[in-house]
Amino acid sequence: MFLKHTKWALLWAVLIFILCMIPGRDLPKISWLELLQFDKAVHAGLFFVLAALLARGLGLQHSSRMLQRFPRLFSLTFCVIYGAALEWLQGALFVERTADPYDFIANAIGAVAGMALFGWLNEKILAKFIR
Repeated sequence: MFLKHTKWALLWAVLIFILCMIPGRDLPKISWLELLQFDKAVHAGLFFVLAALLARGLGLQHSSRMLQRFPRLFSLTFCVIYGAALEWLQGALFVERTADPYDFIANAIGAVAGMALFGWLNEKILAKFIR
């Protein structure tokens, strides 16, 4: 039952992982977007969605009362740890990628924003699509 409710969050996490693995030379280079820190907005947006999807899924599952009672806390914790791990992997293993502490901060800000708006997101959007 755990995977039934968290599958969308896990698929989103896999998408984030794949995007982080893309070699640096294959990423678009648009100078004006760099000036606007577009990259940080993308990081925040990806983790905003991940946190909301995961909190919804954890709140619906029945395999652990602790996860079901505190889905926001566990979602936020997972997102922060996952964001840190991805940045470490980018610096240590991924081709032509570097660890960026500001990307980690953007990831965490996105996750916090997802949890701050979770009640509204859950009521207006998520509850209609994830059951």
